[in-house]
Amino acid sequence: MAHRLSSKAWSPYLAGAMTGVLMALSVLIAGKYFGASTSYVRSAGLLEGLFSAERVQTLEYFRRTLPQLDWQWMFVAGILIGSFISAVLSGSFRLQFVPDMWRSRFGINPIKRAFVAFCGGVVAMFGARLAGG
Repeated sequence: MAHRLSSKAWSPYLAGAMTGVLMALSVLIAGKYFGASTSYVRSAGLLEGLFSAERVQTLEYFRRTLPQLDWQWMFVAGILIGSFISAVLSGSFRLQFVPDMWRSRFGINPIKRAFVAFCGGVVAMFGARLAGG
């Protein structure tokens, strides 16, 4: 087992199959599908609530459900923690502000990279929220 944890990459077929089994178990046991985009919205609501709890309560989205730390938020936190542990155990962890592929195509400007990554994240989150996810 230690060899598998220390290898650089898993088979995408095995990882996909394990994700499918985890999704099926989540639905069977908890009756819930796992996802991430709602957790970001709730995190924004929690953060804004630190400064103006009254404002958060007036937003239509949060009138249905006030932002809170729930199982889905913990799932997203688990993704972050688990990926960090996996990277450390595989020996592939390194702090890198500009990935190698970006550097070879567009140069080493970290501000340009951060701006494009932020815009891509905004588009992805808008699409996920538009789709109801």
